[in-house]
Amino acid sequence: MNWDALLEPLARLCSGTPRRAEPLRRHTTLRVGGPAALFYKTRDLDEFARISVWAHQARVPVFIMGHGSNLLVSDQGIPALVLYNACRQVQIGEETYAETGVAFQELFLKTAQAGLSGLEFAVGIPGTLGGALVSNAGAYRNNIADLLLEIDLVSDGVRQRVPPDWMGFSYRDSRLRQPDAPPTSLLAVRLRLRRDCRRAILQRAREFQRQRILKQPPESSAGSFFKNVYDRALAERLPNLPAPMREAGVVPAGYLIEACGLKGYAIGGACVSRKHANFLINRGWASASDFHRLALHIERVVFEIYGVRLEREVLRVGEWGDAENMP
Repeated sequence: MNWDALLEPLARLCSGTPRRAEPLRRHTTLRVGGPAALFYKTRDLDEFARISVWAHQARVPVFIMGHGSNLLVSDQGIPALVLYNACRQVQIGEETYAETGVAFQELFLKTAQAGLSGLEFAVGIPGTLGGALVSNAGAYRNNIADLLLEIDLVSDGVRQRVPPDWMGFSYRDSRLRQPDAPPTSLLAVRLRLRRDCRRAILQRAREFQRQRILKQPPESSAGSFFKNVYDRALAERLPNLPAPMREAGVVPAGYLIEACGLKGYAIGGACVSRKHANFLINRGWASASDFHRLALHIERVVFEIYGVRLEREVLRVGEWGDAENMP
């Protein structure tokens, strides 16, 4: 695709200036990633929709980026128009309207201050509302999918409002994570929240935050790298697994990685955190390939010892070539 030739028609749709070959390591929490073919940061929802419609109809590949968490961007970059979504308007109420570029935690704080409960679990979750939707973010037995009433989006070049089931939500997953997903830009949502005492809301959130601070490493990471495992038979035979998890049939990925002796294991600049084994951290000089090789090693060791195939929560995007055969 002739990316230089696309700059002029794209610029006519933009209030700012799109760029060529923007290094994406500047925009990801792992601090890795090669260049975007085209890059533009949009702050206006109608502009975001207008660019998305044009790109879909012109068959220009588009990748939507928020705060860059939960992403592993290839060292070769993304051969697409990368739209950085900075659309952050919200209207707070029992039916809350929010544009998808708003920080997930910021949205919680705004709703909590208004005495609205439902988003306490968002405390400490990095990234934007849009990213939370794509991966059905959640914690402490809560998920963003459970709060949704309606989604405003552009899909296959058509702007429309759809019900939550359009997303095909499941545990840390949605149709937009699938290889055959239609080109889609999530613009805004309506959420159903409930009235509660502001003090009680903040107290619950503080407890969630306390647990996160105790568990999560401070170094650059993408958040939880692997999904937890739902396997009741495995949960029942694991020693020292907390009783509530055994009863629910849930095995944390970090438990398995730690049990395999992989805390502190490193490949290049990528390392398994010693604080929480489901966090892969950047020691300061990591490449995206280091993280991918480390993740492959973890997957192989966990499968060899426990017979479990870990699924990644972090999305691998961009050009990877024959990545599955990396040594």
